[in-house]
Amino acid sequence: MENSNKISEVTEAFNLPGELKECIPYGNGHINDTYRLTCETPEGIRRYILQRMSRRIFKNPQELMENVSGVTSWLRKKIIENGGDPERETLNVIPAKDGKPYYVDSKGEYWRSYVYITDASSYDQVEKPEDFYESAVAFGHFQRMLADYPAETLNETIKGFHDTRARFQVFKDTVAKDVCGRAAEVQDEINFVLAHEDVANVFGELQDKGKLPLRVTHNDTKLNNIMIDDVTHKGICVIDLDTVMPGLSLNDFGDSIRFGASTAAEDEQDISKVSCDLHLFEVYVKGFLEGCGGALTDLEVEMLPMGAILMTFECGMRFLADHLEGDHYFRIHRENHNLDRARTQFKLVWDMEQKLSEMKAIVQKYK
Repeated sequence: MENSNKISEVTEAFNLPGELKECIPYGNGHINDTYRLTCETPEGIRRYILQRMSRRIFKNPQELMENVSGVTSWLRKKIIENGGDPERETLNVIPAKDGKPYYVDSKGEYWRSYVYITDASSYDQVEKPEDFYESAVAFGHFQRMLADYPAETLNETIKGFHDTRARFQVFKDTVAKDVCGRAAEVQDEINFVLAHEDVANVFGELQDKGKLPLRVTHNDTKLNNIMIDDVTHKGICVIDLDTVMPGLSLNDFGDSIRFGASTAAEDEQDISKVSCDLHLFEVYVKGFLEGCGGALTDLEVEMLPMGAILMTFECGMRFLADHLEGDHYFRIHRENHNLDRARTQFKLVWDMEQKLSEMKAIVQKYK
């Protein structure tokens, strides 16, 4: 917990109404430090989120918050036009007293504040298909509402985040350097990656030809980044916009499937348990296309199964590269943890490739 002097310095820098009554650590995020604030106002209790942004991950918090402010303002306007509730259906940034969407404290740390979304929860795991469906509708709706946002005006907060072609080249360099002497033990996994160069290139080549539009993408489309209403159990708000930047809708879709439609944990050591659950794939396709409401092009819809394969492949390639380099990027909790993660992703890629015709048929059913 931050010391109380630091917290009061930060809370006093924001335009928070009323008197601060409580500040407690909140949530279980691994990147930013998050607190929930409770303020007493003449109109009653108001709650807010306060976050210290990670400088380790996000090197330019000003650009990040430019993206967040631009996208949330746009969403707020659309929600009002559609007769929705802008206080609950998008994040609402509380500006600092100097008008900026963030505050830099006396130690040079960057902070931001949001209105707390009441009577809604987020879930870390897919406990029932309905929740996965609701997240699909919400992320699809996010695409629809931002379909005419000028994506090219957004900052790229993490350079080349889903440039799979570039990541493939980096992987080959990593294998060649073999700084930890681990390559000989994982030759089968290395060969699996090298045999999938066409997968690594497919979206980049389509972009080069102007066939895939640049869109506003979320880039972390896990279930826990959707707030689900406690009463209606409907997905109401997409949160954690730190990685919002220009990208491909297929990457957002694919990462959801990689994470949510797998039959095993991301680091399962028994890869016989790993496969793509076609029922959950269908649940997500139905919800996502419903939420998109026709905003995607025919080619984007057709390529959804490839989005799932490519994002799973990219993630496995990154895990394997990190294993070869000595586990610097992804936190590990046991020996060969990143290797286990890579193997689950590659098994999932293999399984999706076997089921590709069925996945395509599911997409056709809902397009």
